Amino acid sequence: MQLSVFNTLKQSFRNANRWFYSTPERALDQAYDAALKIKAIEDEHFDGSKISAASNRYSDNALAFFQAELQNYLKIAKIRLTEFKTSRSVVNLSNQIATVTNSAAANRYASEARDQPSIILEKLKFIDEILDKYKPERTVSSALVPIESVSSLNPSFDNRFDNDLGSRPNPDAIDNNDSVLDKTGVLPRSILGTLNRIKRELDPKSEDQMIQSFRNSKVKTVISVRFILLLIIVPLLTQQLSKNFLFEPMVHQVRAAETAATFINFELEEEAFAELQKFEEKLKFQNLIKAPPLSQEEIETKLKEKAEEIEREYRDEGSDAIANVFADLLSVIAFVVVVATNKREIAILKSFIDETVYGLSDSAKAFIIILFTDMFVGFHSPHGWEVLLEGVSRHLGLPANRDFIFLFIATFPVILDTIFKYWIFRYLNRISPSAVATYRNMNEG
Repeated sequence: MQLSVFNTLKQSFRNANRWFYSTPERALDQAYDAALKIKAIEDEHFDGSKISAASNRYSDNALAFFQAELQNYLKIAKIRLTEFKTSRSVVNLSNQIATVTNSAAANRYASEARDQPSIILEKLKFIDEILDKYKPERTVSSALVPIESVSSLNPSFDNRFDNDLGSRPNPDAIDNNDSVLDKTGVLPRSILGTLNRIKRELDPKSEDQMIQSFRNSKVKTVISVRFILLLIIVPLLTQQLSKNFLFEPMVHQVRAAETAATFINFELEEEAFAELQKFEEKLKFQNLIKAPPLSQEEIETKLKEKAEEIEREYRDEGSDAIANVFADLLSVIAFVVVVATNKREIAILKSFIDETVYGLSDSAKAFIIILFTDMFVGFHSPHGWEVLLEGVSRHLGLPANRDFIFLFIATFPVILDTIFKYWIFRYLNRISPSAVATYRNMNEG
């Protein structure tokens, strides 16, 4: 009986000791979660920009709600960050490992201790970036894609929705609300947040605000899809039209002379010789099994006709390759002109892509990452790169240099893999840690 009580007290002491030593990590995780929630509000409602009155898409009540949520998360982040600094100065990581040395979890704690400094630095850096945005001395940043830019792209947008937009929020009023919200109230902020949510749902104007938000999102989607189609159709049409009606007739006319070379590279010449040799062997085989056999003059006549046919075919292919070079250059110029003359559409498209990509579920993000990495930098990717490079070389009429292709395959996928890993570690791990965890589990499984 005494032994059982002693074991219970010993286990309770160990649990309390572990809880005490895990205080810095727990406080940092809570501050990091609060910063992530602020970032999620910025990405979902303010196009990745600072939560402020500069965004004209929300009414005064909606902005007051976002400011309340912001102040709540900022307060949590600051308090937990202070708790982390204080407890970190008391707790020593070596004591934590020594406490669990005799337990079954010793190896796990040791592994976590080795990886802890880099994880702590990344989390602290992300928390500081979020907190620095909302320091009083900083200026208010504008939204990534303000509604004014969308309205300028669609002139009827303002006229159609002026009644729904209502009065614009007053920045001074929001600042005054900040000072009120900064004060400590009688009720917890979570209860106040719930009451504000219920009040917002009961507000008769809430439906209009939701319709306005939907209309803004619809306009952004239409502009983005239209611009994507423009980026695809304009270069493609430029390439096809310029090739068929401008460059190809010019090249055929220049190469129509008999003095012009039939083959523009040695690979095409070797292919033509192999095709003619295969035709000759076929004629000889048919001559052996047929009765009566063809005479030597008939065989020579057929070979000459086939050689002329091959000559015309490969001359046309060389002319097409030369025309492709000029047509592709013109299509690239058309693409650059479209991009340079549509900067606002590019900003809206970037915002649309961010919302689409970061709005996916964690499993969908992990699936897309694994699909792209395995396709371009995976085990079977060298075969795809080889086919792609050979196709590009033939399209432009260039000989496929095997040494260059092998060197490209040996270096470029490695560079892509490094970029993917850096993006996952530097950005995705900050914005969506759960997606990174899902990706690792799917990759290891």
